[in-house]
Amino acid sequence: MGPTDQEAGTARSAAKPDRNLALELVRVTEAAALASARWVGRGDKIAADQAAVDAMRHVLDSVSMDGTVVIGEGEKDEAPMLYNGERIGDGSPPTVDIAVDPLEGTRLCALGMPSAIAVIALAERGTMFDPGPCVYMEKMAGGEEIADLLDLDRPLPETLKLIAERKGGSVGDVIVVMLDRPRHEQAMKEVREAGARIRLITDGDVSASLLAVSERSPVDLLWGIGGTPEGVISAAALKSMGGQLIGRLWPRDDEERSAAVDAGYDLDRVLTADDLCSGDDVFFSATGVTDGDVLQGVRYRGPGATTESLVMRSRSGTVRRVHARHDRSKLREIIGERYG
Repeated sequence: MGPTDQEAGTARSAAKPDRNLALELVRVTEAAALASARWVGRGDKIAADQAAVDAMRHVLDSVSMDGTVVIGEGEKDEAPMLYNGERIGDGSPPTVDIAVDPLEGTRLCALGMPSAIAVIALAERGTMFDPGPCVYMEKMAGGEEIADLLDLDRPLPETLKLIAERKGGSVGDVIVVMLDRPRHEQAMKEVREAGARIRLITDGDVSASLLAVSERSPVDLLWGIGGTPEGVISAAALKSMGGQLIGRLWPRDDEERSAAVDAGYDLDRVLTADDLCSGDDVFFSATGVTDGDVLQGVRYRGPGATTESLVMRSRSGTVRRVHARHDRSKLREIIGERYG
């Protein structure tokens, strides 16, 4: 005998997030930020990343959920914790996909540079895009006001003119954020010849996406070829913040192209934020490690520390900015030396 309608409804409800997990996830990113911040400016990006991973994994065990890491630190043999496919949480409902970057901007942290963050996103099981063999994608992101103008096939100078017209200014007012990479040299030239301005960043795709859609930011547009996993995490944030991110997979060589085609990926398809994260109830949390345009980094004051986080839930469209004060001695009593 099959389940009754009531039983089936109960099962569906149990499988979907029914509480604001974002308020639990902020503890996770705070932990990763506090742990990695002890390595800011010390020149060791591997140690900084490991500290973030250890702290994030430790706190994730206390979250009531049945989670599977979809976007993680790599395959199991490369990442002993937070690897792709790892089960996270205490095993109770809801069942969810998890995307993590315990320390986005490991080099930024190691060198004491701006905009390193700890970040996590969570959505209903099966709703996060699996990048497969494609490490990179061409991306464009902007706020709600210009979301309909984003187009990867239109020449970039034309899009900049449309953005300027939409915002009631000149092209010279438009600022594009992009990664400082040799592959972007031609685009940089086109942007500058069009009269627009560029903010170059050394690392930090997710932070840059937040910058492009934030009302507090002077940046109008994100453009460039960056990480596909970071695109998925950024899409999760935009589900709450608004705006749009579009992307197209960008194989690095013929071998990666063939692997993607053989796996069934359409390399011509333009993916939207809803394609990258299709869930209806998406949670996102990011905590600053070093100071940046979007988030303040960890600050130490005597025996305490402060953090600033962005915490979001797409179902309600709520975006919270959480300022927290932490007593480091009490944290060490609970989980040892992770917080330094």
